[in-house]
Amino acid sequence: MEQFASLVPLVVFIPLLGMLLNMFLGKYIGERGVAIIAVLASGLAFGTALTMAAAMAGFGYPSVIINVPLLTQWLVIPSAGIYIPFQLRVDTLSLTMMLVVTGVGTLIHIYATGYMHGDPRYPRFFMYMNLFLAFMLVLVTGNNFLITFIGWEGVGLCSFLLIGFWFDKAHGEGWKNSNAARKAFIVNRIGDYGFLLAIFLTFWTFGTLDYYKPGEAVVVRDQAAVAPAGGAAETNDTVSSSVTSTVSTDKGVFGLADDWLREGRTVHIANTDLPIQTVITLITLLMLVGVTGKSAQIPLFVWLPDAMAGPTPVSALIHAATMVTAGIFLITRSNVLYSAAPFSQLVVTLIGAATALMAGFIAAGQWDIKKVLAYSTISQLGFMVAGVGLGGYSAGMFHLVTHSFFKALLFLGAGSVIHGVEHGHHLAHEKAHDHALAPGQVVEEQAGGQAATGREEAHHEEPEEEVFDAQDMRNMGGLRHKMPITYWTYLIGMLALSGIFPFAGFWSKDEILGRAFTAGSLDGRIEGEIALLLLLAAAGFTGFYMWRQICLVFLSESRTDGAANAVESGPSMTWPLIILAFLSVFGGWLNLPEAFAIPSIGFLPDRLTGWLEHSVVNAQAQPFNVLLALTALAIAIGAILAANSIYREHPLTKKGRDRLQLMPETRAAFNLANAKLYWDEMYARFVGQPFNDIGIFLADTVDQRFWHDFVHNTLIAGSFNALAGFLSKSVDLLIIDRSFLNIGTIVAWTSERLRRIQTGYVRTYAFTLLLGVLMVLLLILFPIVQAMLSR
Repeated sequence: MEQFASLVPLVVFIPLLGMLLNMFLGKYIGERGVAIIAVLASGLAFGTALTMAAAMAGFGYPSVIINVPLLTQWLVIPSAGIYIPFQLRVDTLSLTMMLVVTGVGTLIHIYATGYMHGDPRYPRFFMYMNLFLAFMLVLVTGNNFLITFIGWEGVGLCSFLLIGFWFDKAHGEGWKNSNAARKAFIVNRIGDYGFLLAIFLTFWTFGTLDYYKPGEAVVVRDQAAVAPAGGAAETNDTVSSSVTSTVSTDKGVFGLADDWLREGRTVHIANTDLPIQTVITLITLLMLVGVTGKSAQIPLFVWLPDAMAGPTPVSALIHAATMVTAGIFLITRSNVLYSAAPFSQLVVTLIGAATALMAGFIAAGQWDIKKVLAYSTISQLGFMVAGVGLGGYSAGMFHLVTHSFFKALLFLGAGSVIHGVEHGHHLAHEKAHDHALAPGQVVEEQAGGQAATGREEAHHEEPEEEVFDAQDMRNMGGLRHKMPITYWTYLIGMLALSGIFPFAGFWSKDEILGRAFTAGSLDGRIEGEIALLLLLAAAGFTGFYMWRQICLVFLSESRTDGAANAVESGPSMTWPLIILAFLSVFGGWLNLPEAFAIPSIGFLPDRLTGWLEHSVVNAQAQPFNVLLALTALAIAIGAILAANSIYREHPLTKKGRDRLQLMPETRAAFNLANAKLYWDEMYARFVGQPFNDIGIFLADTVDQRFWHDFVHNTLIAGSFNALAGFLSKSVDLLIIDRSFLNIGTIVAWTSERLRRIQTGYVRTYAFTLLLGVLMVLLLILFPIVQAMLSR
């Protein structure tokens, strides 16, 4: 197996190579060349991961650690006992994430080749997309928390670059896009600070950041001798150059945590000895702060709806396969720690369940087609977080996998709708004016006959018509017949998301609900009962807001010329939709419960759970609860029927308002949902505004007025100028200069008088010489004469 696992650096390197090739060659090879490189990079990474997954099953599911060549001495501080090689981990959990990231990512890349056609920064877009994949793959393959954190920060950087990709759009849209990118970056940094503190505390406690599950047998393939995982230097008998060795070990954070919990050990922190369970609780709660940021949970979810500012393929990549799933992956990877911290599990569960219900409620009142899906993503992430919080790690990962299928389908379908409606709007505008579009509006024909999206491709254009919002569902309607492929695939995604039998979401969502029921009814955990009620309510909202969207977008009649003239997207955009629709139907077969399994034809029970059990210590199959499944299904179908009765025939009033706004009993609730429960306003009032006020105070009062004007200008510069003035005027001019000038005056006066001695006559000089000789003689004779007189 280690021979196949040694391919894992290629999974990371190939997308990185694609990024570098497009960076340097993109402007020379055209759109086709850029697309080939980007899609091939993602596809090859997927093929490599698929090869390793097949080998993993064939060799008995060992966990393999690969030391990346040239980086074996990546972080070495001998004086501090720190030896952290750049290691990548291949096990069933990391392979699951690799397959999701690269598989769904490849389909999104293919879709983007058509969606981004004509964009002036086409190479840059795919450069960012490949870089995004590379960082996400670093995150899921890292063998220690530090490498995971590198990928964690990398996807945050790429999200900033991609969300704000259209920073220069006209009509003020560019500012909104750049602000959305900043918001995502800043909010995620808040969460990442918590994760970073968790890493520091983990290293302080265990002296290592490496992963391992208790008693794990690890196959290590080394390219060079390195220090062992525990951090202490040993002889080269453990690992040697180009030699494969099997090491039985319980080192690493998870192994040490398991041992220390049994021993009841304490940890010395800040002159205090804390029980190891308390320290683990602190570590997991700090990790949860990072999870709430990256996976958009209360209270750090506010960045995700604004992330819709990026191109739709970006939304699909972030929401379906990559960044937002990182939090669920982190909790699952750290399942040993979370299972040892009941209080952390309680907090995780309640946050996830509350987020699921809150976001589902808000989604029911949104008009933007992508905003509905954004809040849907937040809600489904809440399901996953609640699931792993209750100990259903395989259930959470199962829903992560199926969600990547139908949520990617829905976002790409939404992009197809936006693309078609925008094109229809331009066609209607052309017909109305009977001439081509004005200069500055980019319209290029694609394969399949449709034009590129002018709204998303025209940069710096001069406004020559009213701004048309192609994402507003009030501008749609009747697209069922205009865009049949998009409609049917979108309908499949909607049914899967709503948990309708037999689509993929039914099986994965039911596992989470079943875990909540088991935790509450059988294990006696109050959070299980609370989560079950909240998640069932969230499931009802899911069916309601998704069918509302179907009615507003595809059913009823076209409400604008853009919808009336919409055309189906080209093959590069529709084929990924068809493939994802297939996965949304049959993806649930990855983990069929035992009651529905048919082993004779290969449909084994709990296959994904069995796969994950080899790397996730606490993974366990969840028994199928028929009554609970029927209850959840009935709630979802009832919600769909309720939405259908409200929106099917006339989804909007004559004034373009929602039907729920007409009914007094629902008006207040709809307005709250439409206002997003005033989360943005609350953040602006209690977080943003105080922060800005403090920033203005620090910048204007403290920095400018006090530090700059008073300290620098008055105290330092003023004092210096005063001292310099005193020295230059009083001391230099009045004392020093005047003293030296007086000496010069005396010298001049003396020289003026001595000058008169120089007459130029020889007789004068002879007389002077004679006089001088006489004076010398007098001086010589004076003592002699004085002595004679004294006798």
